[in-house]
Amino acid sequence: MKKLIITLSFLSISLLGFSQEDLRFGFQMSPSFSWMTTSVNHINPSGTNLGLKLGLLGEFYFRENYAIVSGIGFHFNAGGTLLYENEGKYWPNSDIPTSILTDSLTFNADTKFKYGIQYLEIPFGLKMRTREFGYIRYYFQPDLTLGFKSQARGTIEGVGVTDEDEKYNIRKEVNGINLSWGLGAGIEYTISENTSLIAGLAFQKGFADVTDDRRATYFDSRDGNLEKEEKSKGTVNSITLRVGIMF
Repeated sequence: MKKLIITLSFLSISLLGFSQEDLRFGFQMSPSFSWMTTSVNHINPSGTNLGLKLGLLGEFYFRENYAIVSGIGFHFNAGGTLLYENEGKYWPNSDIPTSILTDSLTFNADTKFKYGIQYLEIPFGLKMRTREFGYIRYYFQPDLTLGFKSQARGTIEGVGVTDEDEKYNIRKEVNGINLSWGLGAGIEYTISENTSLIAGLAFQKGFADVTDDRRATYFDSRDGNLEKEEKSKGTVNSITLRVGIMF
């Protein structure tokens, strides 16, 4: 707690060093397309999620065209669909009805699991922009994003699954924190002295394991159907059409 107080105090003192003209605030409402990848060959990407990023933005300029950027917002429906090639006991920590399982309480091979995750996200980045050409500036922005899981729902599609639209609570199958790095680029269009519209594209690549595989097992079809622990790493990647306004 002492370290946290010192850190927050340091940040507060740093922000007091900015004049009012150095600070810009705004908000974004940006559609996103996300998908998942894994560290193993028997679990493969099989679909994307259409989501939305909604939140507040802040830019702290330490030079005319260079700013530290941050903010806070929600990423709705992040995730994607994964195809599990082997029979196994997946999502064992959730209340999945036994009616869609095999007699041995497993999922059939080639079952698809769709993750729909909601994150509270806090980005940290550096914005570099050009001088103004008419009413337009171009910018480039690398960043890191810290995400906290607030909700997770999932659907299942495969042999024996009668209601593929049923959404299950899979909070226990998703780790609480996500980390990703990203690159973005776009334009600022000035509409008044202190107001500009933002439009661009941003790519985010996750490097934290978002899937919680505790108690999950599978039968390896390439190794005599030997039952093994599921220890794969699942990450979330996304492309966002960044749309916002800054004041």
